[in-house]
Amino acid sequence: MADLDQEKALGSAAGLRDGDGEVRPAFVEQVADAISADDAAALLALAGDLHEADLGALIEALDPDLRPRLVELLGKDFDFLALTEVDEKVREDILDELPPETVAEGVRDLESDDAVAILEHLDPEDQEEILEGLPALDRLAIQRSLDYPENSAGRLMQTTLVGLPPFWTAGQTLDHIHDIDDQELPDSFFEVFVVDPAHRLLGNVFLDKLVRARRSARLEDLMDADRRRVLVTEDQEEVARFFERYNLVSAPVVDEADRLVGVITIDDIVDVIREEAQEDIGALGGVSPAEELSDTVWWITRSRFLWLLVNLMTAFLASAVIGLFEGQLEKMVALAVLVPIVASQGGNAATQTMTVAVRALATRELTRANAMRVVRRELLVGCANGLGFGIISGVAAATWFGMASLGFVIGLAMFTNMVAGALGGILIPMVLEKFKADPAVSSGAFVTTVTDVVGNFAFLGIATLWFGLL
Repeated sequence: MADLDQEKALGSAAGLRDGDGEVRPAFVEQVADAISADDAAALLALAGDLHEADLGALIEALDPDLRPRLVELLGKDFDFLALTEVDEKVREDILDELPPETVAEGVRDLESDDAVAILEHLDPEDQEEILEGLPALDRLAIQRSLDYPENSAGRLMQTTLVGLPPFWTAGQTLDHIHDIDDQELPDSFFEVFVVDPAHRLLGNVFLDKLVRARRSARLEDLMDADRRRVLVTEDQEEVARFFERYNLVSAPVVDEADRLVGVITIDDIVDVIREEAQEDIGALGGVSPAEELSDTVWWITRSRFLWLLVNLMTAFLASAVIGLFEGQLEKMVALAVLVPIVASQGGNAATQTMTVAVRALATRELTRANAMRVVRRELLVGCANGLGFGIISGVAAATWFGMASLGFVIGLAMFTNMVAGALGGILIPMVLEKFKADPAVSSGAFVTTVTDVVGNFAFLGIATLWFGLL
């Protein structure tokens, strides 16, 4: 029977996606027609066996007006876990259209971390209305997780776990796991935890060690007492680094009194790593971490406007530097033609260095211990690239305008600005990090300003001194 279900699921997934893994428009159209016709049987045949990731992709491909109706028509066969696979805005729009009792019924069978992921961004009033429809124990577990800070370990953890006293034997533990109701066990788990009467974590026993042990072996003799643990208020980014550092597949979560309150598994950490990477990439371009593909034009415009305004102000500052040399530009048109090249090349070099620096700071690879070595390395790279591109641009300018002296001027300015870009690209993120500002968000504007101002001033200043245009 399980093999048959798996074949049906694979068949449905194959119908949904093409060879490149993209959602097939024809499949989406079939589902849309079934929804429009209120044909629950046809919809169940098409989408009832889809994996939650595939069902989430289907939901995002549907017209927004059809999404809540899909949930209603599938009824108990709709897997609410699919809502963790869609954009936050899509999820909120669907939940706003569904009755609270429908949502409560859907999240009732989910792990607490998945239920929290679905409910955490709703208004408190809507959360309360949905939670009231849950059994008392489920409601308390989800509410407790929602009370922890956003992006903390408390929001990531699942609260369903196996915690047993140290005097239990391996045989008792295995019998307990066999006999316990499925609702009281996690969907998947790798270990049992050993706790004292106050539920303080004493250690853990991984399942492979448990099944290989003699039935008479006590948990206190099998457990790893040095099991690495996560504080419930720890930021999720730090938790992800913790998993990476120690190659973990799961980690217990404890409160300030070292009481066991939950467990985090690697599937949640993969999502965190992806989210943090997306945020860093977006921040480097001045895009809000909250921006989703499903957001409206007006929301995205407002979100990006401030960053573009900051960049406009820095552009005026760079132009003001050029304005200081207005007379020299009038006397030698070649300067006006070449000045953007120096600023642009310095900006490109600075962006490369800044990207490496911001990522190294985010992953804690750049520390006080190696900071000077990294700065020195980037300075040498800037000098080497500055020398190379100074020679290239100098030869090109001298050939273009037939003036060897102009080639020397732009070559020297290019060298100066690429060195300044390298230093700005590494030092500005480090300074921002020291003052508790997010270097991914703030570095770009400062680094661009440095290279524009230094590039313009260096080129036009050197030209003024060299050609005696004062």
